Amino acid sequence: MAKRHDAVRTELVAVVVAVAEGAPRVLTTSGYPLQLPAGPLRDSHRSMQAGLRAWVEDQTGLRLGYVEQLYTFADRDRARDGSERMISVSYLALAWPTDVDVERWVSWYDLFPWEDQRGDGAAVATLVPHLRAWAGEEDTERREVRCRVTFALDGRDWLPELALQRYEVLYEAGLVRESPDWRGVLGPEVTGPWMLHDHRRIVATGIGRLRAKIQYRPVVFELMPPEFTLGQLQACVEAIAGQHVHKQNFRRIVEQQRLVEETGGTSSETGGRPARLFRFRREILDARAAGGTKLPRSR
Repeated sequence: MAKRHDAVRTELVAVVVAVAEGAPRVLTTSGYPLQLPAGPLRDSHRSMQAGLRAWVEDQTGLRLGYVEQLYTFADRDRARDGSERMISVSYLALAWPTDVDVERWVSWYDLFPWEDQRGDGAAVATLVPHLRAWAGEEDTERREVRCRVTFALDGRDWLPELALQRYEVLYEAGLVRESPDWRGVLGPEVTGPWMLHDHRRIVATGIGRLRAKIQYRPVVFELMPPEFTLGQLQACVEAIAGQHVHKQNFRRIVEQQRLVEETGGTSSETGGRPARLFRFRREILDARAAGGTKLPRSR
């Protein structure tokens, strides 16, 4: 008979992402602290993904479309309590924010204010002195190097795909509420709100995955309506990346890869001249010719 402290439970966790009002949003369930749709794997589930889909629909009313496995978390030191070890099998899903209660869709820049580099960078600027103080507590250069690389200090480039690594630095530095060493020196407007268990860590993993993936696979079109303008497509990519991209470079890349085709229609939603409408050329997936929507350097 297994001892109580040897008990292991498998939890299925969904990072469901949609883009609305200029920000990528993550689907949460009711309750405090914030939490992702999740539930245990049951014998009745045909597969883990089927179980995940069932939990999301049961808890939020949303039927998932695009889903891919994200990561499995089983760190012993992040167990829920001393009596049970949790294995969290996470999935990334892409959806539309209008499919369920809008209030449940939380901007991932509310969860991770430092990840949005389209503004003045105030969150990062506030974090820097605390990061440097934490790095200075250790004699080795390891902490200092991690801070420089992940938060683009001392002239380094900001790398959008390092979202998880940045969160891990803040966790270890005690600057996020989930950390057991939480120092309580900064408010949620800088470090984001508390999420249940490891759910914010799982969201950070999803951010990093999606930001990396849009550079080599056209998954961004799963977040777009059937018809869209190139301006709307660029805004969606910028929202995911948290960076501005050069307009001409972006359009040249999209055209060179033949990712879209004109529909013949136009949109007047921009307020200026009617903009041409496009759709994604899904046949390029069958031809295996899609290179993704590579992101030009931020301006």
